[in-house]
Amino acid sequence: MSAEMPTVRLGVLRKSYRVGESSIEALKGVSLDVGGGEMVALTGPSGSGKSTLLNLCGLIDTPDSGSRELCGTALDSLDELSLTRLRREKVGFIFQGFNLVPVMTVYDNVEYPLLLLGVAPAERRRRVLEVLGRVGLEPFALRLPDALSGGQRQRVAIARALIKAPALVIADEPTANLDSATARQIVDLLHELAHERNASVVVATHDERMSSHCDRVVHLIDGELQ
Repeated sequence: MSAEMPTVRLGVLRKSYRVGESSIEALKGVSLDVGGGEMVALTGPSGSGKSTLLNLCGLIDTPDSGSRELCGTALDSLDELSLTRLRREKVGFIFQGFNLVPVMTVYDNVEYPLLLLGVAPAERRRRVLEVLGRVGLEPFALRLPDALSGGQRQRVAIARALIKAPALVIADEPTANLDSATARQIVDLLHELAHERNASVVVATHDERMSSHCDRVVHLIDGELQ
């Protein structure tokens, strides 16, 4: 891991959920640092707390207790508007189901985060074409997602996550729907782009093809890191 200040710093996070009359403790004091350019695999069985930890890393949810920092900024004193702005600027998401907008072209799906950030049209075009070139999809820029293979759609999702040069990329089972050859390509691409752009990547995965090519693997069992 980088000797510099970690991009992500999680300190003794606890998170519980109400389920009917019961309280489920999803995280039981989890601490984790992730450095710039580091790709960390988060493994563990279903129900171990992986999704909860991803949501806390990605500023989608808030912990019951503990501390979080992103790029040196303490998060838990920020209001919802500030968290939303920070998430929009600093965090990219890659989902198992791709989550592409079906009526938008590849180009438009990738461009969308830059529209939200108010980036000028000429700069948006430059950055979209650059990242589509990096993921090998520039010839497919005007196609709709349904016209692409699963691997191509995941490449679009990676391009969309990285287009704004986020400090942190959150990936939830990004190879689960892909065959072995395509999964390996996606792993290699994500690893290469993360290192190239010094982005921290936290990947929740059951896939050995994914975890074995990450810089570090952390295992979560019953809400605790092993």
